[in-house]
Amino acid sequence: MALKLFNTLSRSVEEFVPLDPAGKRVGLYCCGPTVHDSAHIGNFRTFVFADLLRRYLEFRGYAVQHVMNITDVEDKIIARVRTANTTLKEYTSKYEAAFFADLKSLGCLPPSNTPRATEFIGEIISLIEKLIERGIAYKAPDGSVYFSIDKYRGCGCTYGQLLKLNFEEMRVGERVKSDEYAKESVADFALWKARVPEDGTVFWPSPWGEGRPGWHIECSAMSMKLLGPSFDLHLGGEDLIFPHHEDEIAQSEGAGLQPSGQRFVKHWMHGAHLLVEGKKMSKRLGNFFVLGDLTAKGFTGREIRYLLLTSHYRETFNFTLDGLQGARTALARIDECLIKLKETAGSTQASADEKMVNAFTQALDKDLNIAGAWGAIFEWVSDTNRHLAENSLTPQQAAAALAAWQKIDAVLGVGANVEAEVPAEIAALLEARQAARKAKDFKRSDAIRDELKAKGWVIEDTPKGPRLKRL
Repeated sequence: MALKLFNTLSRSVEEFVPLDPAGKRVGLYCCGPTVHDSAHIGNFRTFVFADLLRRYLEFRGYAVQHVMNITDVEDKIIARVRTANTTLKEYTSKYEAAFFADLKSLGCLPPSNTPRATEFIGEIISLIEKLIERGIAYKAPDGSVYFSIDKYRGCGCTYGQLLKLNFEEMRVGERVKSDEYAKESVADFALWKARVPEDGTVFWPSPWGEGRPGWHIECSAMSMKLLGPSFDLHLGGEDLIFPHHEDEIAQSEGAGLQPSGQRFVKHWMHGAHLLVEGKKMSKRLGNFFVLGDLTAKGFTGREIRYLLLTSHYRETFNFTLDGLQGARTALARIDECLIKLKETAGSTQASADEKMVNAFTQALDKDLNIAGAWGAIFEWVSDTNRHLAENSLTPQQAAAALAAWQKIDAVLGVGANVEAEVPAEIAALLEARQAARKAKDFKRSDAIRDELKAKGWVIEDTPKGPRLKRL
């Protein structure tokens, strides 16, 4: 079965076929963080979605070059650098480091490349020069350079590829210097912003005078430098469709760098919004979460990742604390099954149970149908637990089941540790309980069992000895 993915460009599910003539190499670009503050859980939904796609492409045998940019210069950053009375690098570096720490705690693989906008100023300037040469960009009286929507359309190009725009109802031809502008405006947008006093020390020399790049041109320059003028996949949140991604297409294809008949990007994918406790995230409502807020409540990156992976990427998802509790329970169920499989398999090695792997693959081949994939997994867990309870699973079969899980977890990234992590305090109580039982001090043994239960752990006595399990 072929892998099929929804393409925002065509508004339909399409078979994924890479541009590489050999059908092996895939170029994937995902709009990364703007490091003016800590990334929130809504941002991480997009990054976990990108990680799932990247992992699944690799699972299907593709060699993926995954590029995720770091926006380290734009309007908000410059304003905060000025307020903090610090340098651009000092300000952004702490948020960049925090972002990558969070990304790692969520089990995301490091991208192949993580370019910073400030490291690509030369490429940005070259791209703007190309647009000026083609008559699609122009210098304004203040020294800024703007992209002309009218001139672009006049060349026979389409502005409004990712969504339909009604030019009669929208404001056309206005000039907008801000990186983010009104959704109802089809505006000439800034490629290069002339230096103003408020910019402080954040500026670079250019053929048009000192200044800095606009937000949209940064992604075009970085993606085409690292992946080529045409590449396979571009990801982001649905809030970036317009104007950011539409402007990326316009300036990238307006430069005329693509081979004949090819687009800037063949396949666009966008993740839906995330709600928290049924509402849009808001600090005022108290439902605005960064990762540290959730770990402070006792949840792990693994549990957060699992919850983010329970809903289809194109569906608006309601992220709740109750959902995180459910994630903990679901992962504990998987862990318990894997621990029993490991005990049964012992040192036996086997090839993966392909029936399980095939069911998982068939689900994700359908536009990353993650609900179908989890359905196949938990059906497998139920069947496996039944066979384990009946003692009808051979070591060879148990080993094959473990190998199957390892294959699919290379995609999911949630269950690398078969053994549940047991805090030292809890492990010590278990040892004390065992010592009490050996000394036939059953009153003490029962008291320790009750203490463990109060701390959220239960002891299961198995033929192979006691095992701790989270409640």
